[in-house]
Amino acid sequence: MSQIRKQSIISTVFVYGGFFIGFINTYLFTSQHSPFTPAEYGLTNIFIAVGNLMFAFANMGMISVAYKFYPYYNDNLPKKKNDLLTWALVVSLIGFCFVILAGIIFKNLVIRKFGANSSLFIQYYLWVFPFGFSLLLYSIFEVFAWNIRKSIFTTFLRELLFRLLTTLLIFLLSFKLITSFDVFIKLYAFTYGVVALVLVIYFIWKKELYLTFTVSRVTKKFYKKIISLASFVYFGGVVLMIAQFIDTLVIMSVLGIAAAGIFALGSVVAGLVQAPQRGAIAASIPALSKAWKDKDYKKINLIYQRSGINLLIASLGIFLVVWLNYRDAVITFGLKPAYLQSQWIFFFLGIARVIDLGTGVNSQIIGTSVYWRFELLSGIILFLLITPLSYILVKHFGIIGAGYSNIISFSIYNLIRILFLHKKFKMHPFSYKTIYSIILALLCFFICHYTFFNLHGFFAMLLKSIVFIALYGGAIIYFDLSPDVLPVWYSIKKRRIRK
Repeated sequence: MSQIRKQSIISTVFVYGGFFIGFINTYLFTSQHSPFTPAEYGLTNIFIAVGNLMFAFANMGMISVAYKFYPYYNDNLPKKKNDLLTWALVVSLIGFCFVILAGIIFKNLVIRKFGANSSLFIQYYLWVFPFGFSLLLYSIFEVFAWNIRKSIFTTFLRELLFRLLTTLLIFLLSFKLITSFDVFIKLYAFTYGVVALVLVIYFIWKKELYLTFTVSRVTKKFYKKIISLASFVYFGGVVLMIAQFIDTLVIMSVLGIAAAGIFALGSVVAGLVQAPQRGAIAASIPALSKAWKDKDYKKINLIYQRSGINLLIASLGIFLVVWLNYRDAVITFGLKPAYLQSQWIFFFLGIARVIDLGTGVNSQIIGTSVYWRFELLSGIILFLLITPLSYILVKHFGIIGAGYSNIISFSIYNLIRILFLHKKFKMHPFSYKTIYSIILALLCFFICHYTFFNLHGFFAMLLKSIVFIALYGGAIIYFDLSPDVLPVWYSIKKRRIRK
């Protein structure tokens, strides 16, 4: 567990560094002096949404195959004869060819659905394809980097480098070195291509990149299981990805691309709540795959329990400290007044993220187990919930309807997965510490909220944040609510003593 803890902590530091840069980018996109309109900012987020959908359709389930079967290939083949990466690339490239074909065939349908309210998206429709292709390539190499314990570097690339490239493009446009938004968005389409190239160069430098077109004995032995896994996980991944981005697409279609930009701000800030999950997933997948292979159920349960409480504590703290300051931040940092509408978007999306993180790495546990088919079923359930809810609630309540649909859908989705794991393996992520953490977090929030109720501005935000973090963090350490906080705390104290 110490290795997972170390990788999770370092990855989380990079994730937060990435979010810091992301918030700078968001400010540069949304401030009153920004050269970008809400519609143009919304388009960059639509590139991310549609690019992820392209990735989901094109990868053909090979991402899950890679982290499920890598231990078998690694234990039974020398590196130069390991053909898993080759198959992942070939199959995914074929999948992207189908995506391009579908994009051509259904272009008129896209124009009919989005042309009236989101003409900017139609204008740059073809430029989404290189963005999606680059994301696909990066994601394939990323999962192999996870398996060779290089998750920290991939987190740096995805969370920091991608955002730094975006920052560079924003500054180039702001200082007129890029002449127009047209040039900006076309360069933005290749940002993930740069990130993918850096990862490929890193693999070559570390002598970890080997492609062989000779079918290995492991492939011959497991190809039926690989095809079965890829088929089921593929459809599950597609419906899950659609479920994650359907709200953006619905808002873009029903309310327009400017409304999608306002929703994007609340969604980006809510992503901060989800940040700890990214490092935990990258660090836990290899350990879970090996534990299932070795039938080490005790270790799996330990990872489940620890991820549940750690991610709950982190997400609650982040959500509440942001909610303390959200409205003040929009006003203090001089964002365009329209972005005040994103406040309650963040609230509901943030709660949905807390619920998702508080249930631990249940998706990764199911996905690496012999019951990986359940991922398809649970993904379909989420899709069937969130798709009609998003459309109905957005039509009825406007942008906030997307927040309602998220919290309802993801609550039911996670409840189903919790009940499944408890029934099959007698595992669950909760304990008395779960209740204590929620009570302490809310208590610290209300103390800060009412104590500093009449204080506003930058220093008031800073004061509220410091007091909340001190109260909440101190309570977590004092009551020993996380099995991983105290070891880190003691390690920090020892280093101070040595100095």
